[in-house]
Amino acid sequence: MAINMNYRIVMCFILVTLSTKMFSQDNAPHLKGKVNISIKEGTFECDLTLSNIPRIKDYLIRLNSGMNLLHIRSKKPNNFVLGYDKSDKDSTSTGESSAYYFPGNAKNTKFLPEELQFRYVGKFPVANDTIDSFSKQDWKGNIAFNGMSVRSDGRQSAWYPIIYDAKKDISYNRVVYDIEFNCTDCSTIYANGNKPVSSSSAHLISNEPQEIALYFGNYEFIDDGNIAILNPKFPDEKIKQFSILVSSYKKYYEQKLNIKFNQTPTFINTTPTSKKNSWLFVSYPTIMGIGWGKHGLAGVFEEASQKFYKPLIAHELGHYYFGTIKVFNSELGGMMSEGFTEYMALKLTEENQTEKNYDEVLAKKMENLKDFKPNSFSMVKSITDISDRQTYLYDYAPIIFIAIEKEIGKKKMWEWLKNILETKVEFTNYDFLVSTLKNTLKNDKKLELIINDYFNNVNSTQNAIKKITEK
Repeated sequence: MAINMNYRIVMCFILVTLSTKMFSQDNAPHLKGKVNISIKEGTFECDLTLSNIPRIKDYLIRLNSGMNLLHIRSKKPNNFVLGYDKSDKDSTSTGESSAYYFPGNAKNTKFLPEELQFRYVGKFPVANDTIDSFSKQDWKGNIAFNGMSVRSDGRQSAWYPIIYDAKKDISYNRVVYDIEFNCTDCSTIYANGNKPVSSSSAHLISNEPQEIALYFGNYEFIDDGNIAILNPKFPDEKIKQFSILVSSYKKYYEQKLNIKFNQTPTFINTTPTSKKNSWLFVSYPTIMGIGWGKHGLAGVFEEASQKFYKPLIAHELGHYYFGTIKVFNSELGGMMSEGFTEYMALKLTEENQTEKNYDEVLAKKMENLKDFKPNSFSMVKSITDISDRQTYLYDYAPIIFIAIEKEIGKKKMWEWLKNILETKVEFTNYDFLVSTLKNTLKNDKKLELIINDYFNNVNSTQNAIKKITEK
């Protein structure tokens, strides 16, 4: 996960450990029940039943470590309270969650009922001022109460039970849901897959699988049909300009990839539980902007900082494709999700801002790579082979892709991205990367050049920079 720095925006779009397959209503788990929340007390009280559970032998069930279980009950095939164990080897878990499983009768086996009821409560700190009541850090997977609201993503925080296939590296965080939400000290309730509701209670249903990101609290919202903004403390004219900007970015991606956006992007403006952390993250269609003043979503609406924020918004919207339409796993999954999304944001910057802005962004990325010695793509055999994740995903990978674009042209590059999005495989690994490029190019000589210079070369960074900067 990205570490938040003092008043520094850090892109935190970590989407690793996700499936390569689009979830359909048929194979996504179903979640039904009741959730009671208090933003003043910092509490969750949940009674949730998980059904349509995929038949997995080597599974884990992730649930936020701050949630205290009353019980997990098998509803099918029999109605009884289960004993469970915890795994300390859930290496892909980000630390916020505990990993549960039910031991089978035979040694080293697991039992997984068809339907499970989870009853649990959680109490979390409420950071309601910046003098005495604040935390040292805030981050994406935090279930964050700031006194006026609570925000949570779904996958990383695991506020609801998430089935994880350890063998295939698939996290079933997108669920079909039918949940009665109550928050007596809230005026507005929002969950991914539904419009915000002006009420302290709401029965929300999504028949399409969603990662259930939440934002409950006391705030207003707007929805102009193109974008929604929750807690919009910005001038109307600025909001209109932002809506036009987002519309143009969506249109650009849709034209390049010939794939339409299917939900309204929902931007959330909120503050961190800490004094200084600021960042953006996406749990599509939700894009959360966390920060104080111009260091949060407000920076989008200020002229002085728009040059910086526009590429971030472009990146966030790009995650509809790389991270939502196509989700990634294996050791290179994070690189593909972030690297290709950042590449698309660079192309949008090149064509929609000034050439100077584009050149400045490229120069900064190349400067960040000055003393960086990465393993090239073919050398990455596990996630531990990526030593500096931030630099590898957001600087190294997109620079490699820009160099490949110089080799094959922009048209072929967009064809490759579309091929990646449409090719169904079990693991999005190095072989997948090469095979999709091979199928796009249909030119073995050119493919061999790219592999030798960029995919399998200790001097891949230098080769890429030389290609990009050559006249």
